[in-house]
Amino acid sequence: MTRTVLVPSSLVREAEDKREATRKLGYVARAATVYRADRLVVFPDREGERRWGGEFVETVLRYAATPPHLRKEVWEMRHELEYVGVLPPLHVASTTGSEPAGSESLTQGIVTEVGSDGRVRVTCGLQHPISLGVPPDMAVAEGERVAIRISSREPVRARIVDEPLPGYAVARETLPDALERPDAGLAIAASRHGAELSVDRLAVLRERVDDGDFTVAFGAPDRGLPAILDLAVEDVPAAFALDRRDRPTGDGDTAADGAPSDVEPDPGFDLWLNTIPDQGSEVVRTEEALLASLATLTLP
Repeated sequence: MTRTVLVPSSLVREAEDKREATRKLGYVARAATVYRADRLVVFPDREGERRWGGEFVETVLRYAATPPHLRKEVWEMRHELEYVGVLPPLHVASTTGSEPAGSESLTQGIVTEVGSDGRVRVTCGLQHPISLGVPPDMAVAEGERVAIRISSREPVRARIVDEPLPGYAVARETLPDALERPDAGLAIAASRHGAELSVDRLAVLRERVDDGDFTVAFGAPDRGLPAILDLAVEDVPAAFALDRRDRPTGDGDTAADGAPSDVEPDPGFDLWLNTIPDQGSEVVRTEEALLASLATLTLP
């Protein structure tokens, strides 16, 4: 199962200074880690950005996802990282275990250079970066985390393996591109204007999520997904339909041909969902909504 979280580039638009903006992103990173998100995608909302936009959000989230023992080697001095000391620790194991016989250990590395000969340079906590071949069916990019099997440290014998890594990967994509990925699964827009979550609906939702992957998108402070998408609140689909084909049309009737309802510019969500239907605060912060939503979507 692939769990994908989408956040806007305007995520820290209300922050008074860079320290506060960094701390907020730390809470988002913590939530993604606690609920085992596989991908944390930053989508563009340039109209909602203020002092710190998508590059800042992506950089800090990538830094937070980098194993602590690799940060100094991988990250140069950057103005976006001025206050990363306030980031809460994620406590994600950088080494995920050994083979039963103890012959090999699995650790994380960061690709620092991609060559044209199918080899890359990787920093993985050894004394120096090492050059390793990339498996034939695997594509890697500079800055990407990779899993490395180490069979010997002196002399160094290691190889890149296509195995899951702990923690989340960070990407920047448009909403339509993120929702069209093969592993997007059930696409959920988290919004106070969506269908209200209840105990009965939770059972149905969890059954659908258990069938495969899911993606959940969030808005920004004082700028929810309807505003980001330039979508009128009254046009937000408030019916609890787990597939776009099941959405009601504007007059409240299900489309006769089973086609998706014409909600524009909805980029392709299957469901608009209010995961905090009885909120006591007028505004729920993005990191709070993320915690509440993932808590329900990941219940066993």
